[in-house]
Amino acid sequence: MSGKIRLGILFGGRSGEHEVSLTSAASVMKALDPEKYEVIPIGITREGRWLLGSSADKLLPGVLENGKPVTASVDPTGPKFIPLHSDSSRQLSRRGAKSGRPPEIDVIFPLLHGTFGEDGTVQGLLELADLPYVGAGVLGSAAGMDKDLMKRLFRDARIPVVKWITVLRSEWKHNPDPVLALIEAKFRCPLFVKPANLGSSVGISKVHKAKELASALDLAAEYDRKIVVEKAVDAREIECSVLGNDYPQASVPGEVIPVNEFYDYEAKYLKEGSELIIPAKIRPRQTRRVQQLSIQAFKAVDCAGMARVDLLLDRKTGAIFVNEINTIPGFTPISMYPKLWEASGLPYPQLIDRLIELAIERHQEKGRTKYTFDSRH
Repeated sequence: MSGKIRLGILFGGRSGEHEVSLTSAASVMKALDPEKYEVIPIGITREGRWLLGSSADKLLPGVLENGKPVTASVDPTGPKFIPLHSDSSRQLSRRGAKSGRPPEIDVIFPLLHGTFGEDGTVQGLLELADLPYVGAGVLGSAAGMDKDLMKRLFRDARIPVVKWITVLRSEWKHNPDPVLALIEAKFRCPLFVKPANLGSSVGISKVHKAKELASALDLAAEYDRKIVVEKAVDAREIECSVLGNDYPQASVPGEVIPVNEFYDYEAKYLKEGSELIIPAKIRPRQTRRVQQLSIQAFKAVDCAGMARVDLLLDRKTGAIFVNEINTIPGFTPISMYPKLWEASGLPYPQLIDRLIELAIERHQEKGRTKYTFDSRH
């Protein structure tokens, strides 16, 4: 690939983590070397409209307001983004949006957190379009988003996880008493109740008493059809970043000390006081165990490119559990994923370079795969 790499930054999206995505994308764009990359921002509104910006756009909310309406193409031989010729697009043109054929794009960097972005849906579209992209593929993204399926894969790979059960929203709404009875028979409080498919701790509750359980299930059911209920462990929250494709590497671990009782959305993004301890103050053998489990978790869900693995270190027993894997971790200025790699000797701009290299390498590797069969050979 000669000359500048034309990098599409995909941000926004139809998710409760829309605002987090904008912050991550702005942080990545700021760190990119303009001598290496021509950056094309691609915004997705909360309603799901795709809007194309230009390399001159620096403020991402402006792309979502004044970008050029496009639709993503799944044709691997043609343009990747097709203008939508509507009244709204003509109005945008009169307001100064560029007209004409959208630019070609070499690589996509999806910074879409949560549903319709981190769950394999966008990855499937990019696969059909034959576009290289940063991060996990369809399978790894979907498995990494679904906390129930993820835990099943970890368990089958002999990776320690906290005990859990999964409840369907339909079961809870139509026949709640047996659901409550099942949970109360299986676990004693405290518990965590979570939507199976969401991130940034949106919709998660810590249940201290049985009377709080119903409202926690109601909240989680607002965000997903599957609800994960798991035993709460008195644990330190340890995080580890993973980087690579077939031969991933793990960073030094870090520890999160949340300002709230657990690392919820408020503690992550809205309220000051949470501490990120890098490297985590744990024993060398615990560091090695965290890194080993993080790489195992990465491989168990068939991840690629990047992931942040969240682990629990039991304060009483010293046992380490894998809590979850995040296939598009935050890239905000306070996010653990880049901070852990910086502490491991890989600065933020070089980390982004490496992720783009991994995306291109993985696309080239997939290009070696046959999709037709000739019976004569």
